Amino acid sequence: MAVKTGPGETPFTREVKAVIRRIPRGRVATYGQVAALAGRERAARGVAWILHSSSEAAGLPWQRVIGGPGHISLPRGRGFEEQRSKLVAEGVTVDRGGRIDLKRYQWEPRSAAAGRSRAARKFLRGLVRGRISSPV
Repeated sequence: MAVKTGPGETPFTREVKAVIRRIPRGRVATYGQVAALAGRERAARGVAWILHSSSEAAGLPWQRVIGGPGHISLPRGRGFEEQRSKLVAEGVTVDRGGRIDLKRYQWEPRSAAAGRSRAARKFLRGLVRGRISSPV
């Protein structure tokens, strides 16, 4: 798939898109996890905005990005059903309320490949040690 970038795209936007493209089929990542892996651990809302504004045009697997507590963040009737359907088609178990077992399905990239920034390395260390589930 060709990587599409927009004019004037920020480095953070490019990195967020790159992280999202690396999430494998059948796995999920939280908005906060994507933000940390892109170098800005407190920018989960920025990740949501990037997905909202460019996921289709950029061909991103947007369905693989979920809320921090392990649930689909989109409201019913405004994307919830589509995201749930896409995740189920990839083999992810999603309950009726939109919850996903992060212990089973959360993507854990190799820290050497994904931990480019200090924020990403810190996030991954906490995730591996069980101190955090996800910032968002």
